[in-house]
Amino acid sequence: MLLAAVILSLWQGAAVVAAETAINDWILRNFSPLFAWAGIGFLALLAGIAVSPLGGRIIGGPDAKPILTRWRWFAVTLCTTIATGILFWGAAEPLFHLNDPPAMLGLEPGSDAAATFAMSTMFLHWTLTPYAIYTVAGLAFALVYYNRREPFSLSSLFVPLIGTRAHGRIGTIIDIVCLFALVAGMAASLGAGVLALAGGLEGLGGFSGGPALRWAIAAVIVATFVISAALGLQRGITRLSLLNVWLFFGVLLFVFAMGPWHALPSLGFKAMGNYSATFLPRSLGLDVDGDWHRQWTIFNWANWFAWAPVTALFLGRLAVGYSVRSFILFNLLLPSLFGAAWMIVIAGTTIIIDQNSGGSLYAILTSVGPDPLLYSLFSKLGGGTPVLVLLIAAIFLSYVTAADSNVSAMSSLSTHGISPETPEAPLSVKIVWGGTIGLVATILVASSGIDGIRMMSVLGGFPALFVILGAALSLTVMAVRGRHKAAPAQS
Repeated sequence: MLLAAVILSLWQGAAVVAAETAINDWILRNFSPLFAWAGIGFLALLAGIAVSPLGGRIIGGPDAKPILTRWRWFAVTLCTTIATGILFWGAAEPLFHLNDPPAMLGLEPGSDAAATFAMSTMFLHWTLTPYAIYTVAGLAFALVYYNRREPFSLSSLFVPLIGTRAHGRIGTIIDIVCLFALVAGMAASLGAGVLALAGGLEGLGGFSGGPALRWAIAAVIVATFVISAALGLQRGITRLSLLNVWLFFGVLLFVFAMGPWHALPSLGFKAMGNYSATFLPRSLGLDVDGDWHRQWTIFNWANWFAWAPVTALFLGRLAVGYSVRSFILFNLLLPSLFGAAWMIVIAGTTIIIDQNSGGSLYAILTSVGPDPLLYSLFSKLGGGTPVLVLLIAAIFLSYVTAADSNVSAMSSLSTHGISPETPEAPLSVKIVWGGTIGLVATILVASSGIDGIRMMSVLGGFPALFVILGAALSLTVMAVRGRHKAAPAQS
């Protein structure tokens, strides 16, 4: 399936993108309410579980021992879920909302009211709702994998609903579709990351590297995340995640100190109030234009859904030895708080600078795209070469730390015999998946076909929606039953 998609993208790129866009538009027109209500329902479900008897359940049983400390658990979870998107879209997305708000709201572009709307929208798109998607799927898998001893497969999510009938041909199809969606999404993300890193290195060194530089960057990224995945959770993935989190904090500290820090709290409080007051109607698209709601909020949800099923397998694996309430804290609340802090500093700084400079950043965004915008923002803040190096390192590691976790999950999903006692797939499988992602991304960069493969990953959010809905129903069943009978250990 992936090979056919790549060939079609290379051979008939424009036609493929047009067809995918039409399908995507049909999905958004007809299923937007389901996407929207799913996100709201997931938050309500997790709140109910947190205060229910299930909230005190230990994942893996009362004698289970954690494999990660709480700080390491937070670092790996955060880096697995945000990737490079929070870097680029944290600066780019608010500029669209600031300078082109929905007509239905009647806001003047670039005004303070538009700034509040822009920041509020960043809270909506990057905090509670998207993390609820990951948390529902990850928690359901953690319980069926560790407490019910079901196989390392997405079909296991449906066992509380339909029993062992979930395994078999239908389960295999679910695994394949979700793997396809994630590989396509990771390849598109890697392609965008390669272009961004190439631009940063060329700006730093004052040269034009061309295709050779892009191939070299892709090779280094792939080698790094494959090695990290091959070293396993403790020696590879966790160490890089810890380094990446400290780099994120370094970026936040620099932007806060060098930017208009005195204006950020006011903007943040206003936006938080607006987010709280408009959460339900804006999630459902009741107070904004329908096209805007579909192309921004629901499009975002579809992309998060596409990544969620396979990513959730990895997130569920991390949780052994901790309670269900702790899982909700470390997968929903803490990442959401980090996302809110990131948006207040990065998005807030971008908004204020753009307002004070007559839309200069928005002009860069609309003329050359989101990647140069990030470098332009940091140039305006000063710091010179050391800060540019910090930013390039953060971009590099933010992709690697998301990719190594997902490659680990993808490889385990493609391997027989994975269990809590033998959690790692063979090195050869990890190399195959890592090499496939890198090759697809580099070919698409060379042929300018990223849009096609990115759209495929978003389209993958449609079947993934029903997978996560199944996970939510399974969680509901387990919460109602109030107890879990562990199956005999696998031989």
